[in-house]
Parts: sequence; C-alpha cells; structure tokens
Amino acid sequence: MKTALYPGTFDPLTYGHIDIIGRASALFDRVIVTVAKNPKKTPLFTAEEREDMIREAVKSWPNVTCEIFDGLLVQFAKDRQATALIRGLRVISDFEYELQMAHVNRRLAQEVVTILMMPGEKYTYLNSSIVKEVASFGGDIQSFVPPFIAEKIKIKLIQK
Repeated sequence: MKTALYPGTFDPLTYGHIDIIGRASALFDRVIVTVAKNPKKTPLFTAEEREDMIREAVKSWPNVTCEIFDGLLVQFAKDRQATALIRGLRVISDFEYELQMAHVNRRLAQEVVTILMMPGEKYTYLNSSIVKEVASFGGDIQSFVPPFIAEKIKIKLIQK
C-alpha cells in the first residue's frame, strides 16, 4: 500500500488544497492530510478545528484521512509508513523553499520522496492568507473555500 502525506497548516483549507488532495488520492492508496502545529505561526483556527474542517471536506474520498502532527515531518512519515510527501506549488517563488525542504527531507529520510504538485490553474493565486484577508474586510470568499468553511471563518472573525 502506497501512502503519501500532504502536510500543511491549512488555516483554512482552500479549494486549491482540495484540488491537490483529490489528485493525490487518485495516485496513492492512502493520503494522510497532516495538520501542522507550527509555533512560528498564529493560526486563526486551532489544529483540532482545522482537522475537523479537513475531515468534512475530504469525506467523499475513502482513502483520505487527516491527522495533527507536531515535530519532524519525515519522522511522522516513517511512523505512518508513508513513502511520499505531497507539496503544493502555486507560483515560482514557492519552488525555492520547497526545493530546500525536499533536499533536507531526503537527507533525513532517503526512503521518503517529495512530490511537488501544482493546483489547477484556476487556484494558482489562492492561499490561506488571502482568504483570511478578504474575509476580514467582508469580502465574499465562497469561490475560495467550501461554504461550511466560509461560515466558520466568518464566525471566527466576529469572535476576534
């Protein structure tokens, strides 16, 4: 069974992320969307809230699950017998960072391969920060995230 991890902060999950998850699920027997706890970031949603949103969004793919992780990604991959890390590339500026991380991860765990995937072209401009910024100014984010996530963002921003 070929398992891949798709790690990220996913704060929030966007249609670009969902596009990559769907295509990865067709390539691998099992895809684990891994929600990172990154102490350098201050997310809008807790890791548990992000995990719940992802589970709801991917429920139509039986081979996709979601877990929270904290620590070294390649160790988490080894612990789950994953052979691949899925990383998204939207624009050329993403490439330099992803290339560095792929080399570091390969040095730490040669058996875990990094696969770079581009979202569909209609999502190349999209990232979680843009979604939060548009929402914070009252903009319509329905074309960026599923409706249930848009509603959770609206509620979370009202609470702030």
